[in-house]
Amino acid sequence: MTVRKDPRGPIDTVATTILDLVAHVPNSREARVPAPAERANAIARAAARQASLIAGSLSLPPGWLGWITVLPEMLAVWKIQAQMVADIAGVYGQHHRLRREHLMYCLFKQVSAQLFRDMAVRMGERVVVRPATGKALQLIAQQLGGQLAGLALRKGASRFVPLLGALGVGAYAYYDTRQVANNALALFGGKPTDTEDLSEVLDAAETPDSADSAKPPKNHKK
Repeated sequence: MTVRKDPRGPIDTVATTILDLVAHVPNSREARVPAPAERANAIARAAARQASLIAGSLSLPPGWLGWITVLPEMLAVWKIQAQMVADIAGVYGQHHRLRREHLMYCLFKQVSAQLFRDMAVRMGERVVVRPATGKALQLIAQQLGGQLAGLALRKGASRFVPLLGALGVGAYAYYDTRQVANNALALFGGKPTDTEDLSEVLDAAETPDSADSAKPPKNHKK
């Protein structure tokens, strides 16, 4: 599954990077625990600190030299966040259900919730992500590429104010990683009711109507 690569197109470059990233779901380093919420929050805090440090360090090169570190910095943070999502799924005993669409939802839902409206369904305190076709993920990645390319340009501009820019980039990475953790907690940490189990809900989501699963998400425009 690929997006047309065009060295002149930053949107295509970012979209392809996203698709390559979610195509490889990380193994969880965590096992299911009796108190998953506490462990999940500890994982989130550690990942946020690591992401902040990496992002801030990679944004230190000044001026035009700093431009070449923008995409590597974003990818490094996304990889930290992807491992965090896998580990949070692990402490809830749900890593075996983690697929590329779950990973994409957790990593980028805060960028644009609207893009995931047709993929994610809220059921009480839980969020259930429906299976998505490769074409649907490709379309989402392309639209995310457009929004994140703009973020990359702003990050590049911050390289012209080295120390202040690095502090801002690090703070943003910390905040963004906590948002990703919140997405993962909403997906895997929902409280079951007295009559249903989270596993049953997720099982139901894995067998959607075939017509619905084949449709790509709508591009909602204002």
